[in-house]
Amino acid sequence: MKIVTTADMREIDRVTSERFGVPSRALMENAGAAVAEFALLQHPSAKSFGVICGKGNNGGDGFVVARKLHEAGKQVMVLLLADPADLRGDAAENYKNLASLLKSTPLRNKRKKSAAPARSRSSATPAFAIFKGGKETGVELVFKCDVLVDAILGSGFRPPVSGMYAQAIAKINATTTPVIAVDIPSGADSDVMGGQTGSVARADAIVTFTAPRPAHVFGNLTSGPTVIASIGSPDEAIHSSLNLNLITPQDIASLVDPRPRDSNKGMYGHVLVVGGSLGKAGAAAMAGFSALRAGAGLVTVATANSVLPTVASFHPELMTEPLEETQAGAISLKALPTAERLAEHKTVLAIGPGISRNEETAEVVRKVVSESVVPMVLDADGLNAFEGRAEDFNRKDRKGGAKGAEKSPTLVLTPHPGEMARLTGLSTQDIQRDRVNIARSFAHDHGLILVLKGDRTIVASPDGQAWVNPTGNPGMATGGTGDILTGMVAGILAQNPHRAFESVLAAVFLHGLAGDIACERLGDHSLVATDLIEALPDAFRQLRAKSAEKTGKTRRLSRTVNLYIGLR
Repeated sequence: MKIVTTADMREIDRVTSERFGVPSRALMENAGAAVAEFALLQHPSAKSFGVICGKGNNGGDGFVVARKLHEAGKQVMVLLLADPADLRGDAAENYKNLASLLKSTPLRNKRKKSAAPARSRSSATPAFAIFKGGKETGVELVFKCDVLVDAILGSGFRPPVSGMYAQAIAKINATTTPVIAVDIPSGADSDVMGGQTGSVARADAIVTFTAPRPAHVFGNLTSGPTVIASIGSPDEAIHSSLNLNLITPQDIASLVDPRPRDSNKGMYGHVLVVGGSLGKAGAAAMAGFSALRAGAGLVTVATANSVLPTVASFHPELMTEPLEETQAGAISLKALPTAERLAEHKTVLAIGPGISRNEETAEVVRKVVSESVVPMVLDADGLNAFEGRAEDFNRKDRKGGAKGAEKSPTLVLTPHPGEMARLTGLSTQDIQRDRVNIARSFAHDHGLILVLKGDRTIVASPDGQAWVNPTGNPGMATGGTGDILTGMVAGILAQNPHRAFESVLAAVFLHGLAGDIACERLGDHSLVATDLIEALPDAFRQLRAKSAEKTGKTRRLSRTVNLYIGLR
C-alpha cells in the first residue's frame, strides 16, 4: 500500500474524478459512510454521537457521518465551528442535506441557554441537533455524547491551530470520551515523518481514506486502530511521490497460502544457521527454531563445538553440526572449510546470531559472505564483522543465488540502529533522524535488501523501494527478538527463493504481528523473545484472515491496519 503526501492525495482525488468519472461528492459520501460504519462497529452500544465539524472538506465528511449515524437510529449532536454561509462546495451541499433532517431552520446562536436541542418532528426518531459556534449551552450536550467524532481539520491543514478550532481541540483533549478522527486528528501535519508540534486532538481511532499519509505511519497519532478505507479511487489513480509503501496483509498473503496436499519437506528449503558461542548459544538456537516455525522444511545449526549440546537440546527438530572453536568458545578460522561445505547444498544461510565479536570469528564471517553463492541473511555480530568495511557487501557484480538465477545472490542485512551506525560510520542519532533515506541509499548502493529494525521497521530493496512495517510494539525491546527475525527471514526465504523481497516483507510483518499477539496476552513488560515463537502460528492465521477481508463481507473497511497495538 502506497504512502502518499497531502499533495499526492489532492492529485489522486482530482484524477479519480476527472479521469475515472467518480464525482467528488461521491468520494465525500463514501468517506463519511466509512467513518459511520466504523463507529457503529467499534461502539455498538453507544447511544449518542457528537460530531464536531470544521468548515472544510473534513467537516463535509463529518456531515455525512452525522447523517449516516442518524439514519442508523443513533442520537446525533453536531457542532459546526463556522457560519454555515462560509461552507463551500460538497461540504455546503452535505450541510444542507443534514440540516434538512431537522425540518426546521438550523440553530444560529438564537437558542436560549436553557433551551433543549432541536428534534426532528417524528417522535419515534432519536434526538438530533446542530449547534453553531462555541458559546451555546448545546456545546456541552455535544461533548456529553458517548462517542465524539473529530471532523474539524483534515490532511490539507498546516499548523498552527488558532481560534475556535484550538478551543475545540483543547476541549476534546480534556475529555475521556472515545474519539474517532476523520482522516487525521485535527491539528496534525499529515506530511510530518515524526512527532507533531502544537495543538493536536487526541484520537482513540482514525479512519483515513484511500492511502495513508506519513503522519499516519510515523506520527504515533493514536494508540488504537488506523483504518484505511477505500472510497472509490482505483489503484491506477494512486501515485506516491515518496516511493514509500506500507506492508499490509494483502501484499504478502500469497506467500502463506495453504500448502498442496502432496507436500514434502524438500519443497520448503533447508536453512543453515551459523552462529552461537560460549554464553550465546541460545541466539543460534532461537534463530534455527524460528526458521522451522516460519515453515522451512529443514534447519541445521552449525555452532561452536562446546555449545552444540545446548543448541541441540533447545528443540529436537533442529539438526546440528559442530564447528572448531577458539579458546574463548567462539567459531575458529579452522572451521571455515566445514562451514563452506555445509553451506553448499543449503537453500539459505543465516549467519550471525550469538556468533561473538571474536576477531578470528569475524574473519570467518567475512570470508563466508564474500565467497558463498547461497542466499544469505546477516545479523548481529555477523554485521559487526563489517564495521568500517561496508564496501565488502557489494553484490552488484556477483552471480549465483537461487537455482537458475542470473543476478547476484540475495543478501539480507537486519541491523538495529546501533549496528547500522557501525556499518555507515554515522551516529545512532543520525540514523534515527533519517531512517528511510539512509536505509534506501544503503540498499541501493550495495545491491542488497536492508531491514532497519526499530519502531516502524524499514525494508529497503536494491532498486530503491522502501516499505514500512506497521506491526510490532515496545514489548519486543528485549534480547533475542532480533534472532527470531533472522530465523523467520531465512525460513520464509527458503520457501520462496525467487521471491526474496516479498519474503523479507512477510517475515518482518509476521514477526511484529507475533509480537503484538504475545503482547496482548502477556503485556509489554513481561514479553520475552521465545513468546514470539509461540505466537507465530496465530500470526499466520491472522494474516490469512486479514488478507481475506478485502474480498470478504466487509465493504469499505477492508484495509484495517493496526499501526500501533500496544496495550489497549
